[in-house]
Amino acid sequence: MKTKNIIKISLYSLSIAVGLSACTKDFEKLNTPPTSITAIDPALVFSRVLKDGVFAEGGELPNNKFGSWVQHWAGGAVVPVSRYIESSEDVIWEQHYGLIRDLRQIRVELTGKENDPSGRTKLAIAQIYEISIWQRLTDLFGDVPYAQVSKNATSINVTPAFDTQESIYTSLIADLDAAMNNLNDADESYGTADFFYKGATAINSWRKYANSLKLRLGLRLRYANPTLARTTVEAAMAKPALLFSSNADNAAVPTFNNVQPVNTNPMLRQFLTGSSDLRYLASALVSKLKAYNDPRLPLLAQATVSSVTAGQPDYVGLGVALNDAQLGQVIRNNYSTASLSTWFSQSFAPIPVYSLTYSEVCFFKAEAALLGWGAQTTAAEGFFKAGVAAALQLPPYNINTVPPAYDSAVLSFAGLTDDQKLDRIMTQKWIHLFGRNYEAFAEWRRNGLPALTPGSNLGSTSGKIPRRAIYSTRESQLNTSNYNTAVGRLSNGDSFLSKVWWDKR
Repeated sequence: MKTKNIIKISLYSLSIAVGLSACTKDFEKLNTPPTSITAIDPALVFSRVLKDGVFAEGGELPNNKFGSWVQHWAGGAVVPVSRYIESSEDVIWEQHYGLIRDLRQIRVELTGKENDPSGRTKLAIAQIYEISIWQRLTDLFGDVPYAQVSKNATSINVTPAFDTQESIYTSLIADLDAAMNNLNDADESYGTADFFYKGATAINSWRKYANSLKLRLGLRLRYANPTLARTTVEAAMAKPALLFSSNADNAAVPTFNNVQPVNTNPMLRQFLTGSSDLRYLASALVSKLKAYNDPRLPLLAQATVSSVTAGQPDYVGLGVALNDAQLGQVIRNNYSTASLSTWFSQSFAPIPVYSLTYSEVCFFKAEAALLGWGAQTTAAEGFFKAGVAAALQLPPYNINTVPPAYDSAVLSFAGLTDDQKLDRIMTQKWIHLFGRNYEAFAEWRRNGLPALTPGSNLGSTSGKIPRRAIYSTRESQLNTSNYNTAVGRLSNGDSFLSKVWWDKR
């Protein structure tokens, strides 16, 4: 009896094993829904990252935080950070690491094609843009998790160490050179999925983008590591054919003024969905444009309602970081917003959002020439004027000829010291970077130009303009040990007043 039971049990077990074996053989097929996604088109990922990465600068949050710190915008009572009141930057932190994660997913999708024409150049382009995101991230926060950050979605490191900004910059410059060397004109590119560059010259356009980005990386280090800065800048300038040479080279994402999908124009979205307290231009910007009799003024700013009503249109900026008593006296009709007929218009031709422009390259070259870096050391004024001319040509200004009076009164270097020349270069770059708050904030900190006076509200900084963003609270809670190590390297802890490594001015 026992023997029979044992045989029955054994046969039953065998049948189960055979059944399981059969199931296991087709397990992948049986457990994959017929409509599920098992692979992601790298081109779709790249399109999404370009759009989100570029649009991130022009939205409501960066406008009213970093944009108010560089005094392009003037936030009101509803924007505490614009009044120097500290808060952690969870959204921007997560946003940038999300972009980096998506770009690294492209590596996963193109695994095995690193030396193949179907993947080699696509990987290089993705890495070049990733380097620009890393630069922006470390410029905002300083030391950040970098080398130990997950390479892909299958190997997650939730407690990566924070790398020093100095080591990050050294790595970015080396990685940029390697990526440029991997660009091959005969390879496949992203085609129409590439918002920056399309067509037969797309790959060479990315080569120019990369070399122009290298110029930016180098000059960011001017005061922190002059030797590496000069080497990097001169290497970029030694290849003039691979630097932006006109506005046709600009890296930009087009926008649309149909705001039903509200993410199609970040500036317009701010006007239509944000608080009216968030729309006023800062006094420093408006005053500078008026003092220069700048032809961009009526195209950038809106005349105040009260001045138009009185029949004498005028432009007036609002003070930044006002205290409670001052805010209580503000009459909105007395201050200028960005133009309702250009920046905040649904009928004006949509204004692209830029990642890097020919104007910036000209301003960098002008600064390098002042320093005696590169071959064209006497061409500073020419580079500077070319940068201003290119900036005036961009929408919404569309000014194709620099007014002679503006050229002679505002752009001439005659009789100026090198410090005065640098001030003119940086002031024009500051105007040009309106709406690009991360880059404007980085460039202002790097040189301290133009000179800006803090607002009267003391906030958390004793009335000083902030110098960096504060780390994400998630990092302090979930990566505490590495977070504490990084904070220990900051002169004033994890605060608005600590400076990133390259910020020496």
